[in-house]
Amino acid sequence: MSFTDLYKNRTKPTISFEFFPARDEVAYEKQLKIIDTLVSLKPDFVSSTFGAGGSTYKGSYELVKKLISYDDIKVIAYFAAYGLGPDVIREFLDGYSDLGVETILCVRGDEPQEDPDFTPHPDCFQHTTELLPFVRERYDFCTEVAGYPEGHKEAVSFEQDIQFLKQKVENGAEYIIAQYCYDTTRFFDFATKCREYGIDIPIIAGVMPIYSTKMMNWLTSLCGVTVTDEIREKLAAIPEDDKKAVANFGCYVSA
Repeated sequence: MSFTDLYKNRTKPTISFEFFPARDEVAYEKQLKIIDTLVSLKPDFVSSTFGAGGSTYKGSYELVKKLISYDDIKVIAYFAAYGLGPDVIREFLDGYSDLGVETILCVRGDEPQEDPDFTPHPDCFQHTTELLPFVRERYDFCTEVAGYPEGHKEAVSFEQDIQFLKQKVENGAEYIIAQYCYDTTRFFDFATKCREYGIDIPIIAGVMPIYSTKMMNWLTSLCGVTVTDEIREKLAAIPEDDKKAVANFGCYVSA
């Protein structure tokens, strides 16, 4: 069964977990235990992120290799092409293909923040709309793309962003995973607008639990996500040092 078949005639929500490559061996050993626990819950699929400019490729590759070793678990491998030349992109994607990866999340990605000396390849792709034909012509991956319920932070307008998303679909995207948002009306408005523009592939809602006020503020600023006044007021009423209470509230919001 292909990944897109997972959403055909679906009558109940799908459950998935997203993993980030560990920064060192100690963190990786801890992560393996967490992966074992979460995979035992039998999610519909799991995914692995990919660092800007290929910065986490080795870690992402090893993580995907671990995830794909489990039986009956679908794995999505993220791929961010920013700054990478065609030859490097082929090397990365060949590696995923050799592992047996079937589904790729194609994104442009951001400029690496931790490498001031990073220089983009002169032939790198500027947008996901350019990356998709390159991937589709060379591989049999099921291709996923990102969508933005509040519009991409670099977009001139929300309408323009939807038009770019439609171009992604025309260039081979098979489903969309939406960036998380804390105002559900924005997601439903986004989904409605997509349908009005003729975008009829599955749209998956992104979810990001709140673990701490500091992390929430950092991520929402980075991603261009709005935090509602209601959420801020309820968080402010919880002592910041009560991590369990904050996490419980974060899970409640996400649910």
